[in-house]
Amino acid sequence: MTPRIALIGLGTMGSGMAGRLLQAGYPLSVYNPHTERAAALVDRGAILASSPRGAAGNADVIIAMVPDDVASRDVWLGPNGALHGAKAGAVAIDCSTLTPAWVRELAAAAKQRGCEFLDAPVTGSRPQAASGELLFLVGGDAATLEKVRPVLQHMSRDMVHLGPAGSGALMKLINNFVCGVQAAALGEAMATIEKSGLDRDKAVSILANGAPGSPLVKGVSARMMERTYEVFFKLRLMRKDLTYASEEAAAHGVELRTVAAALGLFSQACELGWGDRDMSAVVEALRGGRP
Repeated sequence: MTPRIALIGLGTMGSGMAGRLLQAGYPLSVYNPHTERAAALVDRGAILASSPRGAAGNADVIIAMVPDDVASRDVWLGPNGALHGAKAGAVAIDCSTLTPAWVRELAAAAKQRGCEFLDAPVTGSRPQAASGELLFLVGGDAATLEKVRPVLQHMSRDMVHLGPAGSGALMKLINNFVCGVQAAALGEAMATIEKSGLDRDKAVSILANGAPGSPLVKGVSARMMERTYEVFFKLRLMRKDLTYASEEAAAHGVELRTVAAALGLFSQACELGWGDRDMSAVVEALRGGRP
């Protein structure tokens, strides 16, 4: 039988993921606190639930994609949380960027309720979610991953099993702190280029096509130059991820000094009002601009 899917959280990433599942023909129930975000999916056949518990009720696979630990705890274990409605044997998957400690707690709660659990955060942003080219970083039982692989493959280019519950979350924080530090360094480079009088187009081309020219540098530098901050990854969420990463590294005896510097820049950009725009707006902390 075709498994029934519930997807909780229809933000930048969740909406694209839900679209891929509908395109693949899965029966899909969705939940989002702002119901207007579900309208296009409902038009395509999704069922809109009034709570995470309602979305999860008949689902074989329950997927959450929410902003942080607080939201994840609420949608899984809150008064109307998904695990209160999940049937025994369902697979619960959290694709959010979370702390490993919370993920391990959530895995234990799912097991107590007779569910299997994976933490499966993703790399990629809005275009990859919409096109089914995400990379899932998976923690949990390898046999559970194999059980849901046919579902995840419609949203991904690959899945990497990294170890027990919490392993995916840890790898995602490491991935994102490297991205955040790159973006902050690029913002400082951009500000220096602009204020020094160098030809900006030539200077950025040298960075983008030389040794520093990662895919992130190429994409983010273009948005910084154009000052177009349509969301691929929200700036305030990067600030959250840098905070989580710093705390997690400290628990292992590592001080992320480059993260501390980047976090200061992202925090300043949030204070200027850029928190809900794309993370490339971190450069505005140095330009002094406001939305």
